Amino acid sequence: MEEKSRKLYYSIKEVAQEIGVSESLLRYWETEFPHLRPKTTGNRVRQYTEKDIEQIKVIYNLVKVRGFKIAAARKMLQENRSGADKSQKVMESLISVRDQLKELKGIIDSLV
Repeated sequence: MEEKSRKLYYSIKEVAQEIGVSESLLRYWETEFPHLRPKTTGNRVRQYTEKDIEQIKVIYNLVKVRGFKIAAARKMLQENRSGADKSQKVMESLISVRDQLKELKGIIDSLV
């Protein structure tokens, strides 16, 4: 969802694809992280907001990137919310810089 059209709500499928996880993992994380509560419609269809997606990115960073156990990630989110957010943003910046460097290397390699 790079160039988002700024929708109010995203489906679980859209969110799972953006984050790179399965829909079942997102449903599991909802049971483990009390702050992650997407809106549900009358027929129990999940609707994620931008805020929900940011929360999922923080959880992903803690669990998948940094290797925290679920309980440790939950505790970190409860005790150090701003630190977890900042860590996730730093990780996103580093990944972006890495991708840009790979692109530049490709350009340089093609010139040589």
